Amino acid sequence: MSTTAQTGSGPYTFRHAPEVWARFPTLVSLAACAHGVVSSVDVSAKVAAYHEIALSRLEKGTESDLPSIRSWRRAFTRMGLRPTQYRCAAEALLRRLRKEGSLPSLHPLIDLCNALSAAFAIPVAVLDLAGVKGDLTVRPADGTEVYATFDGRLEHPEPGEIVFADSTGTAHSRRWCNRQSAASAVRQDTSEVLVIAEALHPEATADIKSLRDALSSDLRELWGTVPPTRILSAEAPALALDAWSVDGVEAGHRQRA
Repeated sequence: MSTTAQTGSGPYTFRHAPEVWARFPTLVSLAACAHGVVSSVDVSAKVAAYHEIALSRLEKGTESDLPSIRSWRRAFTRMGLRPTQYRCAAEALLRRLRKEGSLPSLHPLIDLCNALSAAFAIPVAVLDLAGVKGDLTVRPADGTEVYATFDGRLEHPEPGEIVFADSTGTAHSRRWCNRQSAASAVRQDTSEVLVIAEALHPEATADIKSLRDALSSDLRELWGTVPPTRILSAEAPALALDAWSVDGVEAGHRQRA
């Protein structure tokens, strides 16, 4: 049985709330639902190649000089956050890569998506759908949501803070794309994931499409799955997850626009 089918009554969607689109009209988002992401895959060659791309871009300056990162820094400032204190996930990865020359290995899919995030300088989130209950929405928090840290603590996002929140009030991120939650972290037994990439810079549409093509190609080559993908916009803001999760069927092999 698919993990999405186990979460209760549908429908199951991923979307950005209208307030997010209105406040950040340049947002371009990629959503992909991948199945069968076993942890026994060797991604080292792909990861090394993407790290080289990222490091070559950093030869011309620091991560904060990249247009995509500058756009996220402006967004964080608009949200009342100090961009040098709270960084989008892509900037944090690039900063670590620049200083240490590599990124830690966590899980083959996470390693691949972190490397893609660094190469494209675009935040990429990977959520285990077994940990998401009902609809998942990127929206301002009301302060009642619960966020699980990786050290076992529970936090409540500040009212108005943008988070990934599901139907139960579980926050799967803090400060939009600053930190992910342990509640939907990918583990060794993860099999079905939602991959989200978000960009705000002027070339976001082209870069998100290139990232989509790279991700789809890598998932096909390494895991043998063709992930359904969708580029979201204010006019088409939602992705239906339940339509891609069918008992006993690798829904990823039914390509959808």
